[in-house]
Amino acid sequence: MQFLDEDLYEALKNYIPKVSEYVNSHGGGIELLGVKNGVVYITLTGACGGCSMSLMTTKMVVQKKLRELIHPVLEVVNVDGTPENVMPDDAYKGPQEETPKEKHGMLDNLKHIVGL
Repeated sequence: MQFLDEDLYEALKNYIPKVSEYVNSHGGGIELLGVKNGVVYITLTGACGGCSMSLMTTKMVVQKKLRELIHPVLEVVNVDGTPENVMPDDAYKGPQEETPKEKHGMLDNLKHIVGL
């Protein structure tokens, strides 16, 4: 597949709400976790999270629809806690927000100067 993980992730953010209509109708949801080399890592939430049909939902609903919308060889994995469905540590997880720097007021600066 010729997509960068970052580009695929952005496309998925736009299409996941359309794909999740079926899952939502069953009391569940889809959370996009990450992407690596054309493999999409999701987790099914709500009623669909622990459902015995989650593999079927992942492959026959989510993967099928995303293949229609984005690319025909896209693979979707439901990260469900089993050893075979684990997301790699180096998967792209979306733009990382910078952690805000700690703000110091004038009183904090004075305490630091005086040694308190």
